Amino acid sequence: MSTATSTTMSITPSEQDRRELQKAIEEIVESGFVGVQLRVNDEQGEWAGSAGVAELGGAAKAPANGHFRIGSSTKTFVATLVLQLVAEGAIGLDAPADDYLPEFGLDRRITVRMLLQHTSGLFNHTGELFEDGTVVTGIPSTIAGKEWVDNRFRTYRPEELVRFSLSKPARFEPGTDWSYSNTNYLLARLLTEKVTGRSFAEEIQDRTLGPLGMSGTVAPGTSTEIPEPCTHAYYRYEDAGQEETIDVTRHNPSWVGAGGDMISTTQDLATFFSALMGGKLLPAELLAEMRTPESKVGYGLGLFVQDAGPNGGTIFHHNGGMAGYGALMYSTPDGKKTLTAGLTCVDDADLSIAAAFQNAQQRLVSEVFLGGQADPAQPTG
Repeated sequence: MSTATSTTMSITPSEQDRRELQKAIEEIVESGFVGVQLRVNDEQGEWAGSAGVAELGGAAKAPANGHFRIGSSTKTFVATLVLQLVAEGAIGLDAPADDYLPEFGLDRRITVRMLLQHTSGLFNHTGELFEDGTVVTGIPSTIAGKEWVDNRFRTYRPEELVRFSLSKPARFEPGTDWSYSNTNYLLARLLTEKVTGRSFAEEIQDRTLGPLGMSGTVAPGTSTEIPEPCTHAYYRYEDAGQEETIDVTRHNPSWVGAGGDMISTTQDLATFFSALMGGKLLPAELLAEMRTPESKVGYGLGLFVQDAGPNGGTIFHHNGGMAGYGALMYSTPDGKKTLTAGLTCVDDADLSIAAAFQNAQQRLVSEVFLGGQADPAQPTG
């Protein structure tokens, strides 16, 4: 007796998972983003996809591995370099930062660790948001509307920004609380340059980008350029009572500096974070220090530590947002499962895209790490 043969095409679980990822990024675009590019590395291999367009009004689809500004994901690169120098004995993790940068007259209680963990109390030069909702402006940043637009090609020296920050009252006594401050990372990068005698771009190239083959990653300094192919980012502001939207893909990122100026791709971010989490860039004891969170929001040294629950275990991440760009960078502790993404949008001084960015982050983490289950809200960095 013969068995009937079905001609119906079946979809394997792995194919279904990938379809869910594509559906997720398409829905993220529908929520208000210009473009999304996503890369997932897991037990099924690597998947990369994109949705939306490369630029507003254009027909070209967003590239799956285009260049984008990674915002605060930069901090993980800076922290890694600092810890590499700690491993070599050039920097003491619990030494006063003033030992290395005496020209600023820093509070001697502020240690290198506090800079990396945002427990220094230093005023954030790009502006502060207090828990009661009060905003204290800093230098013209993307919360400043037309003032940022008018200054977006200006060159700021990191020393100038540090001194601006130090002219403001500290938020708290060093080591007594946690508050996210881009200024901490300006100091951390200056510290690496002081002890090595070389630029951050040179050090990161020799220690990380070159050895890992990360040819799509750039520490731009004051350059306004971004390599092609790239996705375009936008900024909306009010000028003389009229709403204007402009392309801000090219601008001088020195206003944020080491707090978020780097450019990368989803492939390079996956390569970097997998290598870091897999123990290829730091000795085990310093990787453990990096991954030990402070108690308030779960921030280690240059990354967030997130308990994703019984189905997800612990995951590490550092996301970023920067003038119409968003970056996601996640990994399991062994570096074998990663999620990296670049998002583009129309940004504005009111950060009106923030809720959509948070929802996008939660949706993708849920799909990749939690099997589609809801993900508790976490700071995006």
